[in-house]
Amino acid sequence: MDVHVTRSELRGTARAPPSKSYTHRALLAAGYSDGATVESPLISADTRATARAVTAFGGSVSPAGDDASTGGAAETESDLAGADALAVEGFGGRPAVPDDVIDCANSGTTMRLVTAAAALADGTTVLTGDGSLRSRPQGPLLDALGDLGVRAESTRANGQAPLVVTGPLEGGEVAIPGDVSSQYVTALLMAGAVTDEGVEVELTTELKSAPYVDITLELLADFGVEATPVDAAGDPLDGATGAAGFSVPGGQSYEPAGGSYAVPGDFSSISYLLGAGAVAAAPGETVRIEGARPSAQGDAAIVEVVEEMGATVDWDREAGEIAVERADLSGVTVDVGDTPDLLPTIAALGAVADGDTRIENCEHVRYKETDRVSAMAEELGELGAETTEEPDVLTVHGSESDLAGATVDGRHDHRIVMALSVAALAAEGTTTVRGAEHVDVSFPGFFDAMADLGMDVERD
Repeated sequence: MDVHVTRSELRGTARAPPSKSYTHRALLAAGYSDGATVESPLISADTRATARAVTAFGGSVSPAGDDASTGGAAETESDLAGADALAVEGFGGRPAVPDDVIDCANSGTTMRLVTAAAALADGTTVLTGDGSLRSRPQGPLLDALGDLGVRAESTRANGQAPLVVTGPLEGGEVAIPGDVSSQYVTALLMAGAVTDEGVEVELTTELKSAPYVDITLELLADFGVEATPVDAAGDPLDGATGAAGFSVPGGQSYEPAGGSYAVPGDFSSISYLLGAGAVAAAPGETVRIEGARPSAQGDAAIVEVVEEMGATVDWDREAGEIAVERADLSGVTVDVGDTPDLLPTIAALGAVADGDTRIENCEHVRYKETDRVSAMAEELGELGAETTEEPDVLTVHGSESDLAGATVDGRHDHRIVMALSVAALAAEGTTTVRGAEHVDVSFPGFFDAMADLGMDVERD
């Protein structure tokens, strides 16, 4: 699907979708349990992939309160659409060997978390995905599982899917790099809690994207699971930042209080609504965003970034509401080592701002659904933005940029599509964004929400 976005003025209220990161973890945690309800989940292409994996391991996922919740999984994935809560019948900590290959589609989170879950099964699991996912690195996780006594291989011997995993995993000590993907750590912690011996994880490099591991630690605690970050001396830390490793005892059970878990709003998605308000709110008007309650999400840093760029932002944390007014933005320097998903949004804002916006520590952002550093540099260039791309830095020269409508490619990446749509709000004329259907990965109602705010958008 192509969308055509014309320069617009926005006003009104939008609601952030539930967090994709929390929904993935909650669905799998409920799968590890004997059964639990996941309230306010994000139903998207990515989270459906995790639901499929839970079902493949012998569990089921269906709308809570539906007849399907007592009779197995929803008959089709579309049966999950619009559900306010999902009833998950778990596999009690030990997944069955799947009857078929697990298709993770385009979801890197699903593949990494499910790879470790597959290691618990007493048999062989095969995992694959689409062309993009089959190009993403899984080698460090495969190596770690191999060191723990599991056969974990890439069929092409290149550290990329398709993957073949043969368990069972009993636990043990393992070393793994922390600067490729924090999801490797999350996968080991979630699976390690139900092993016989537990898992001790040593980081061989500094942990990037630490807030995503904090999300995992927060969710594990809510499911009654103990996992502890430690420093180099082995002493416990309060959070993942600066951790030298992690310890998760074995023999634990996943049991959320009251049998249910509520997913918070998604700050990665909030970043596009917040950015849109900062560049296109009508004079004297605000864009209000609901569903912005505080949590462990590092991407809440977007609020501070937008404020630093000069926008007026009012965040009522207790009510979970953010109000933002349009402003003349100025360039900033931002380190995205812990917040890689914010790079597309910040780059789009930088193209509108005066001066340079320098996005540092971003090499790991090249290993997402696409190389998001190059993608944003090249596609913003199509709109008239000037950028300088280095291996670990993207600089957007806002003062040298004059945005005008053009045809840009979303690169089959939901975050690229949404970020370019934000930039299009400030471009003269009409911008066509190709591949806009990929917003279904994390924010299925994105263009509906933007149209309700006043975006002039047409869809082919």
